[in-house]
Amino acid sequence: MEKPVRELTQLNPPPPPQSIALTIDDGPSPLWTPRVLDLLAEHGIHATFFVIGEQVKEFPKLTRRIADAGHQICNHTQTHPISIGSMARKRVRKEIVEAHDRIADVTGVVPQFFRSPGGAWSKTILELVAEHGMLPIDWAVDPRDWARPGVGHIRRTLMKGKAGNIMLCHDGGGDRSQTLKALDTVIPKMKKRGLTFVAL
Repeated sequence: MEKPVRELTQLNPPPPPQSIALTIDDGPSPLWTPRVLDLLAEHGIHATFFVIGEQVKEFPKLTRRIADAGHQICNHTQTHPISIGSMARKRVRKEIVEAHDRIADVTGVVPQFFRSPGGAWSKTILELVAEHGMLPIDWAVDPRDWARPGVGHIRRTLMKGKAGNIMLCHDGGGDRSQTLKALDTVIPKMKKRGLTFVAL
């Protein structure tokens, strides 16, 4: 692909018309990931987790718990380098391959999707992602929850999500209590609207 996927309609085959996808980045986190998993279980939905290889290495049991709960596990690089867009091919390859192998070893799941840290894409990244049989995934709705802008802001931004959108949230990289509170009201409201949450 020449561009990363931002909408579910770009997937083949696309999910049913009223689908929306929740993606969760930067974990697993020993503090926040279990709470996110409990919340998703409570609401009976599946999400897609873009995990960091280093975190997977540190928390293999938690990574397996994500997969065992029926969520999708995907590649978000080994160390989450924000400068990946300008990195040399050899280093980009290492970031992708190390995370890919680590996820597969720990969960038995070979990642089908890749998300670049900070949504930084380059020709090199897209080529290497394709070379490893993955699809590049971006997002359509970003509440910037990693910056902790407040529960209200996260909730309002997510509520703008509509059928076919890929939404971005985080379970790693810091205090995610605002994200949890926002999702706890957003998920049931979106379901009432007739939307179905799908993993990618």
